[in-house]
Amino acid sequence: MAQRYVRVKTNQEQVYYGLLQLDRSVGILDAPPWLGGRITNIKLQPDAYSLLAPCAPSKIIAVGKNYLKHAVEMGTSVPREPLLFLKPPTTVIGDEAAIKYPKQSYRIDYEGELAVIIGDRCKDVSPEAASKVIWGYTIANDITARDLQKKDIQWTRAKGFDTFCPLGPWIIRELDPEAQLKTFINENEKPSQCASISEMVFSPEELVSYISQIMTLNPGDVILTGTPEGIGSLVIGDRVTVEIEGIGSLSNYVTA
Repeated sequence: MAQRYVRVKTNQEQVYYGLLQLDRSVGILDAPPWLGGRITNIKLQPDAYSLLAPCAPSKIIAVGKNYLKHAVEMGTSVPREPLLFLKPPTTVIGDEAAIKYPKQSYRIDYEGELAVIIGDRCKDVSPEAASKVIWGYTIANDITARDLQKKDIQWTRAKGFDTFCPLGPWIIRELDPEAQLKTFINENEKPSQCASISEMVFSPEELVSYISQIMTLNPGDVILTGTPEGIGSLVIGDRVTVEIEGIGSLSNYVTA
């Protein structure tokens, strides 16, 4: 099994990065892994911590309409260049945390996505060099207030509510380029979303290169690579689970 890098909070409210073991204990690192963190002699037992989102990014850059069939279901064509928007770091929550339904909206949607974690500070990198600055991968859910997105035209409010970016449960270093992404709602055994990440219009390397021509990327920053077709709405009480083959699953529930 691939090494799983986590970020945890102890029962004493201390926050650490670490390596998750098969018995669910966590070996603590002395720094974030993309900053060269090394394993220490501190080990947390499963009942001594809770999982947080696996990183605390300075920014989250997201990509719209990066799967052909999703662009079609939105009634648009695929953009000629990556379509970018930002989500504030305050949107980030971890596995099993609550997505809070905002009072301003009457429709929020799930959007299961592959997330890329940046390992090195970079600017103006080529697609070939981009693979060297991608440190790892995790799962994301780009929650969107769809009614507000249509109302505002621009997407800041619709994408920016607190809790609108579940991330996790951990980061892995390598990923099969043909890995399957699936999204499940409640106990439904049939996925609402199902696609190979190879169906992206712009690859993770192309996205990193393109974004780096615009802004400096810092270690720990997150790029959301877009969602496949099958998006849909959530209601209070729903549980949404995004799975990516080779990583695991990210589950969250919706509260008022």
